Amino acid sequence: MARDALRLDGRRVVVTGATSGLGAAMAAALVAAGGSVGVAARPGPRLEEAVARLGRSGSAVAVPVDVRDADSVTLALRDAIVGLGGVDMVVNNAGIGMRKVNPRFLERPQPFFEVDPAAFDDAVATNLRGYFLVARAFALHFLEQGAGRFVNVSVNEATMVRRGFVPYGPSRAASESLSAIMTEDLRPFGIAVNMLLPGGATRSGMIPSELPDDRPPVLPAEIMGPPAVFLASSEADGLTGARIVAREFDAWLADYRARRSGGGPGARP
Repeated sequence: MARDALRLDGRRVVVTGATSGLGAAMAAALVAAGGSVGVAARPGPRLEEAVARLGRSGSAVAVPVDVRDADSVTLALRDAIVGLGGVDMVVNNAGIGMRKVNPRFLERPQPFFEVDPAAFDDAVATNLRGYFLVARAFALHFLEQGAGRFVNVSVNEATMVRRGFVPYGPSRAASESLSAIMTEDLRPFGIAVNMLLPGGATRSGMIPSELPDDRPPVLPAEIMGPPAVFLASSEADGLTGARIVAREFDAWLADYRARRSGGGPGARP
């Protein structure tokens, strides 16, 4: 295994959509590594339960937020700074999958012309506008403090163009474009932007529990933990513009370390 234990003592990370699925897995890994985590999600029992669960093994605070609402995001920034004592990294993860639009999307793909416009708007509001609003608010904070990192969770490119995947595919493709532009806009200020994706269908609550027989095995949500910890660690200092596939993380990390130790350009892998 290429990875080893990384410690995040003193690192403060906000994870959106952190009450379940990929967000919960990343939050748990960050806390286990010694980081302090702002669990950002809509207020309610699920948020309270997630914070209590993480708090038993480390440091976690609730950050109530609706990522689709600019005022709510502004309040969440304030709550995160107060609750954590500052923010070093934000993981943009909150999202809506195809299951909410079409519960049988894998076995009965729905053509785009049958998609309810309200369902389209809801997915784009969360998966794209939500990323933008969170990034915009926290970027202003990072610019003020002179440092910060973003991790934007994405999906395989094949998912972006798969039959029957409107509105999810277009919303994720747009969020990758947003990530690329964020990278260049923030590069002069030393603020990092990297993308992280599982690398396949993941047990995250966004896919049905029963899959067709010809589907590849489903990845565990916990696969996102090690790369999220790495991206929050001091070893990722200077890294920006990377697109990391969690399923291939061990090989990616070994190559990254080899190029860094050899004096290669580790900041733009």
